[in-house]
Formats: sequence, structure tokens, C-alpha cells
Amino acid sequence: MIPEVYNNFSFGWEMPFLQTLQSAHSAPLDLIMKIFTYAGEAGILWIVISVILAIIPKTRKCGFTMMFAMALTFIIGNLVLKNLIARGRPCWIDDSINMLIKRPTDFSFPSGHTMNGITASLCIFFYYHKSGIGAIVVACIIAFSRMYLFVHWPTDIICGAVIGAIDAVISYFVIKKIYEAVVASIQKKKAAGK
Repeated sequence: MIPEVYNNFSFGWEMPFLQTLQSAHSAPLDLIMKIFTYAGEAGILWIVISVILAIIPKTRKCGFTMMFAMALTFIIGNLVLKNLIARGRPCWIDDSINMLIKRPTDFSFPSGHTMNGITASLCIFFYYHKSGIGAIVVACIIAFSRMYLFVHWPTDIICGAVIGAIDAVISYFVIKKIYEAVVASIQKKKAAGK
């Protein structure tokens, strides 16, 4: 159910931009955008990748960094900012657009799909540059799909990307410090046990 009370604000260029995207629809592109949006739903794609990476010893550090970053992003973006700002979605304001997906019932700002995608893909990039570039491309397509499907404002996407990038950088350095401390502790115990 769409909240009865929400902030109804956007910049003057945002609705015309989104309406222009609506005129660019085609059956193949509609299908592609729906697939990418569903892949980013609740961050499931990135969660699965992070769990797989965390299980494999060689990629464990990257997996843990992704998990930490996505948890941070969820708290900051979804729990705090979305409810604090309470911005209405474009599909709530202009209900004349034929929706290709179910209308979301949570607030718009910032885009959770974008935050998760950028956070996770940058974490991959920090450890594995080539794979990270592919992940960033996927994250950007997911972010674009949210505007194409008329459920996010462009500024939701832009700010979601900025928040995701900041969270990824913070998480990279936090996990790096924790890993260094754990490794040092293990080496110290091994040295003392000799």
C-alpha cells in the first residue's frame, strides 16, 4: 500500500526526463530492464555473490567486504534516509504511465537497487579489477532500469550511487584493518606456540 503521506518534490527536469524514457520503450528493452530490475531486487544478486565469495578462502576478504558494505548501505539508505526523507516515487505522482512492474510501496530516495549495486560492484572492483568492471556495468544497468520502469527519480539514482561508493570505500578500509589485525593475532599466537 502506498503511504498516504510523502514528500512530493523533484527537480524540474526529472519528470520530463522520465517521461522521455517512457517514449523509448520497446518489447525487447522492456524485458531486459525487467530482468535487471528483478536481479537487483532486495540486493539478492549481490548477496548471493558475496556469500559465494566469502565461502571460498581465496576470495573471502572480498565477500566479507561486500557483506559489510551492503549492511552499511541498508542501514544508512533503506532504514534511515528513505524514511527520513519520505520522497514519493514518480509512479505515485503520475499514475498515467502503464507500469511494467508492481508499484513499490516504500519511499523513493535513495535508490536501494543502485546503492546495493554500486556498493557491491565497487567492492569487487577493489579486489578484482577485470571482474569489477563487469559488475559495475551490471550495477549501472540495474540503476538505469529503475528510471526506465518509472519507479525512481534520476536524483534517487545519482545519490544512491554516491552513497554506495562512499560505503564501499569505508568498508574496504574497515575490513582491511580487521583482516590485518586478525592475521597479526594468528601469527603472534603461532610464534608464541613454537
